[in-house]
Amino acid sequence: MKIPERSAAPINAPQPRRRIGLLGGSFNPAHQGHRKLSVLALKRLRLDQVWWLVSPQNPLKSSFGMAPLAERLRAARKLATHPRIRVTDLERRLGTRYTVDTLSALRRRCRDQRFVWLMGADNLVQLRHWYRWTRIFALASVAVFDRPGETWRALASLPARRFRHRRVAAARSGSLASRRLPAWTLLHGVNDPTSATALRARQHAR
Repeated sequence: MKIPERSAAPINAPQPRRRIGLLGGSFNPAHQGHRKLSVLALKRLRLDQVWWLVSPQNPLKSSFGMAPLAERLRAARKLATHPRIRVTDLERRLGTRYTVDTLSALRRRCRDQRFVWLMGADNLVQLRHWYRWTRIFALASVAVFDRPGETWRALASLPARRFRHRRVAAARSGSLASRRLPAWTLLHGVNDPTSATALRARQHAR
């Protein structure tokens, strides 16, 4: 990272790593819940940016009813409207299908950045079905955002129990990106019940 000319820091001083939140998913379609989670993550986790990783095809979901990637990217960019939220097709460009492979590729290519994987509490419950899910915790810190009715299921889930001793208190979540892995936290404050499935159902009903 280039040091600004007016910086008072010594020219060889190490620069802090950028903190990047990663929000993966189909975004079929993107909705306000995604944006609210991202804005909260920027603030609570002290992130520099949040990247939306719009997946070509979620391996755990059917392709039936899946809008084309280009259409989902356009809709997500229209919704995001925030200078520190980037909507990307990184998984298409990297040629990765699974989260663990995406994180591995990003770690190799972006050594000057620290990554935080962002997910809803409902996804933490399902995480045990993800390919090599324990490896995810070795590649990035994980921030879980509460959803209505999901708190206790999330805390009782296999991943939460497996890494219970590595949980970071919400009051200290601003340091999550800098902590030794594995590290994860559960944050409250989004409480947005919106789901992409419900949005699609309403669209089809019109």
